Amino acid sequence: MFSDWKRRRAARRVKPGDGHSLKRFRWWQPFSRALFHLRLDDDAGHRQVWSVDVQLWGDSNGEVKAQLYRDGRHHAESKLPAGFRIPGGTIEVVASGYGLKRCHYVADDGTERQLVPDPASAEGRRARLERRHPALSRGMGAVSIIVLLVALVLGVPQIAEQVTRIPPVAEHVGTFTSPIRLPAWFNIALLVATLVASTERALRLRYHWLLDGGLFDGSD
Repeated sequence: MFSDWKRRRAARRVKPGDGHSLKRFRWWQPFSRALFHLRLDDDAGHRQVWSVDVQLWGDSNGEVKAQLYRDGRHHAESKLPAGFRIPGGTIEVVASGYGLKRCHYVADDGTERQLVPDPASAEGRRARLERRHPALSRGMGAVSIIVLLVALVLGVPQIAEQVTRIPPVAEHVGTFTSPIRLPAWFNIALLVATLVASTERALRLRYHWLLDGGLFDGSD
């Protein structure tokens, strides 16, 4: 949940929409686009569908923005992290280096729930796998965590050694020699496995600052 300060900053980034129609999810967009939906009743009891569309690789200017649609019509847009005020609460959208780490509706009473991924999206397919094969899904999640933990344990000493070889760093803190020596092919394989594991977690909007690269994400 956003702090009050972050919520105020996010509100200033929101711009009104132009009313264009929401494009349906295409089969070639699973890792470049995220699409989530929220169904809510308004004060009159009418069902409204709010949709959040994010081009994960950015627009033509390289900016990653969240587009908000109401009943299929463009309602607002914002740079990330985004906070869209809608009746009864706020939709909060935050990205990580591998996808989205947050796409939740926070009601005025403080309760929150994750928006539902579009069935055609990668997140939707991952959610469907979890519903149909929960044991397999839990196993995949466990493997992802194990891979990231192994990468952390093996990678940090090697990174520390490279950093302390930088002359200004070496002058002030000395040098560090990693006790771990891995062949190049293993490091490459570990990097690929880490990317896959982090992407799998992002498809479920799972995120931990240490495991999923939060040290390098920055904040707003």
